[in-house]
Amino acid sequence: MKMMKHPSILILLALCICSTEATDPMADFCNKDTNISASSRISANIDALLAQLVSKTASTGFLTSSYGNCQARFYGLAQCRGDVVGSKDCSSCIQDAAKQIRQRCPNQAEAMIWYDFCFLRYSNKTFIGKVDTSYGIIFYNTANVSDVTDPKNFKKELGALVDNIKAQALVPKNLGFGKAQTKLSPSVTLYAFVQCTRDLSKPDCSQCLATAVGYYQTICGDRKGCRVLFGSCYVRYELYPIFYAVGRMNVGAHDTVMTLV
Repeated sequence: MKMMKHPSILILLALCICSTEATDPMADFCNKDTNISASSRISANIDALLAQLVSKTASTGFLTSSYGNCQARFYGLAQCRGDVVGSKDCSSCIQDAAKQIRQRCPNQAEAMIWYDFCFLRYSNKTFIGKVDTSYGIIFYNTANVSDVTDPKNFKKELGALVDNIKAQALVPKNLGFGKAQTKLSPSVTLYAFVQCTRDLSKPDCSQCLATAVGYYQTICGDRKGCRVLFGSCYVRYELYPIFYAVGRMNVGAHDTVMTLV
């Protein structure tokens, strides 16, 4: 593991050499600054909140909720990816997320967990309707596009594609989600999608996506694939199919994981 420090950004590099099981998340965040004492009341409130998210999210693909009183009150958000059709995979994903977040963050009052098909978070401080890019994770492919396409044309096509799907995401009926694909050559296709959490306003969604997509240039460069995960939005591009109908996607054998704090 190699560590590099930048002003206000801590970047951790770790090479992933194995694929992920279906029930394993892409990433999780346990806020160590919010450690809580072993209180049965607090633990019960978190569990009750997660139970609400598990039972009610799948019907619409999105839910915000809260549970408890005063200092023992917790806020939660759960959302399935915008191209997930039907409630079965959405429900299964949220169930896995709720289970794993408690196992991975048993003593934190704030936590987030990302799966391919869903996202879940909770906190003892209200975050609903607020842009959150304070913590993020980047996955990028270690391979360069130069062996399959012209890097200059790739950047041009990626920029146009991202502009298109960001505009899609801001259309109210699309609920913060946009996806598209474009041919770079007869044998190479670029796929991309973006998503904001549905609690964000249009300007806030635009702001979050702009921040996330900005890492395509500063971190990902000419990489064959990249995804940026924030608490309020998620963006991704790849040179292989990544949309829901294709099935579950895992962290690739050549992906590098970067944590932004």
